[in-house]
Amino acid sequence: MRVLWTTSTLALVASTALSSVALAEGEVNLYSSRHYDTDERLYSDFTDATGITINRIEGNADELIARMQAEGANSPADILLTVDTSRLERAKAAGVLQSIESDVLEARIPDSLQDDDNQWFGFSQRARIIFYDKNDVENPPLDYVALADPQYKGMVCHRSSTNVYSQTLLSAVIENHGEDAARAWAQGVVDNFARAPQGGDTDQLRGLVSGECDISISNTYYYARALRTEVEGLTEADRANIGWVFPAQNAEGAHMNLSGGGVAAHAPNRENAIKFLEYLSSDQAQQYFSAGNDEYPAVPGVGLSPSVAALGMFRPDDVDLSEVAQNVPTAQRIFNEVGWK
Repeated sequence: MRVLWTTSTLALVASTALSSVALAEGEVNLYSSRHYDTDERLYSDFTDATGITINRIEGNADELIARMQAEGANSPADILLTVDTSRLERAKAAGVLQSIESDVLEARIPDSLQDDDNQWFGFSQRARIIFYDKNDVENPPLDYVALADPQYKGMVCHRSSTNVYSQTLLSAVIENHGEDAARAWAQGVVDNFARAPQGGDTDQLRGLVSGECDISISNTYYYARALRTEVEGLTEADRANIGWVFPAQNAEGAHMNLSGGGVAAHAPNRENAIKFLEYLSSDQAQQYFSAGNDEYPAVPGVGLSPSVAALGMFRPDDVDLSEVAQNVPTAQRIFNEVGWK
């Protein structure tokens, strides 16, 4: 990952982030669509450091956004925390977030990982990369564009077009290569499908193990998790023949999915909400995103957990993710046009 700060600068800003959340009190109401048990450590550490109690409501991102809209000015929500830039932009468009000012977040979070109006900020990332069966694929695709090459006909597995990871990837292709090229790419990938789109990212990896497909795309944390702990269908023996490619290393770089959050439009505990977001940008929290959920920190220079580091170094696509998210409606139209179910 790119290093944008010197060690001394990081230490100074990290100190500021931690001191800014010290000696607070009260509560903060968190609406979260992150469903990871390991996030419990983030919440308890924040409460231990600040005295601020976290009240949580968890659910589907779209349902939470709709709930915040319905609650309006009476909403108890202070923070929305969710996965994928498209959902963060959806929340912004729905009017359920507000702009905030935070020197800590501005210093810690790269510009490409935050909203232009400071309504949302990214706190962890996953690279969306190419996995393949080393026994059957001698020359794996080295970038996303190559997935549409006819030589891979009948070999590719992918998620459905309704999945936000699929939508955001095509949105990034649109941003980097233009709409016409993106449509041709989507049609080529459909032509190369080994099966109809189905399942989650772990299912795409299991498809390589079963032999149902030879090439698939998955976010890195699904594979890294199998390196750290037991995942059914992805044991060490299952993974023996799986190789991976960080795509487009001589072009735009590997596409990144973002997990992030923002302060609710009518937050009753606004200052505590900002303190919580600032805490998520601290070295302590950033390291736990990697160690606890096998993600890449959003803050440059923070160390990686062994399971994440084992995947190797790479160059990420630093395209502005707020711009990418605005392409989602076009991406969905293209999916429909090419028959990507």
